[in-house]
Amino acid sequence: MGALHEACKKWGFFWVENHGVDNSLMEEVKKQVNVHYEDYMVKSFYNLDTVKELESCTSAALDGDWESSFFIWHQPNSNIDGIPNLKQEFREAMKGYIQQVIKLAETLAELMSENLGLDRGYLTKAFSEPCVGTKIAKYPKCPKPELVMGLRAHTDAGGIILLHQDDTVSGLEFFKDGEWVPIPPSRNGRIFVNLGDQLEVVSNGTYKSILHRVVADKDRSRLSIATFYNPGSNAIISPARKLMYPSHYRFQDYLNYYVTTKFSDKVSRFQTINEMSTGLPAIADK
Repeated sequence: MGALHEACKKWGFFWVENHGVDNSLMEEVKKQVNVHYEDYMVKSFYNLDTVKELESCTSAALDGDWESSFFIWHQPNSNIDGIPNLKQEFREAMKGYIQQVIKLAETLAELMSENLGLDRGYLTKAFSEPCVGTKIAKYPKCPKPELVMGLRAHTDAGGIILLHQDDTVSGLEFFKDGEWVPIPPSRNGRIFVNLGDQLEVVSNGTYKSILHRVVADKDRSRLSIATFYNPGSNAIISPARKLMYPSHYRFQDYLNYYVTTKFSDKVSRFQTINEMSTGLPAIADK
């Protein structure tokens, strides 16, 4: 719990092991994605205008992403059966994998809520019937990786992002303390997790969404299977009131309470002042 809390505060990124997602299922999903890419995606990618434009570039960076991808929605409504050219083995493996990944996301949401001092189910409730989808991406071999990014630098818009990535090819980088930190390929069934913008908002800035990017590779293509555990589209997002500094109170009221609590915990004092200023108990953040 302590390691998770520190990772969410200082990095906004971490990996998990012994997570309950079946390793053989992870390998099958990876296999099916690679087969689908070779059968239906790689040829069309290299016929894109972006690729042809890069071939003629000599020094100017290309404004775009060197990426071949598609998106699968899982809940509240699934579109996997309507995506063309997906083999039945792909659909079955992905459905089984996602069931387990959603359980992992729910567990992480509960642990993060508890670490923040909130009700264990707070984040799940705040996400209001979470919306879950997976971005399937390959970052193809690139003849001029110095002129284009696999994926340009960004933070993720949503909540908890769970990444099943390539076990041999690197490319993912996170921005920490003014430097881009390369992330190694997956080992031992690791799932990488990063936090999206909505977790930073709900945690009132305690947890951070982190800037990240993918660099292109000249010799090898890279696999990325990123599942997004996001708020529902109609969820109303705001900082958890319990985590906000108190506001709109008279300083004299604070002093009066301070006299009796000077040697107690400051955080508890802030929470009580928050109650006093709003007229509602701070614990009612459920």
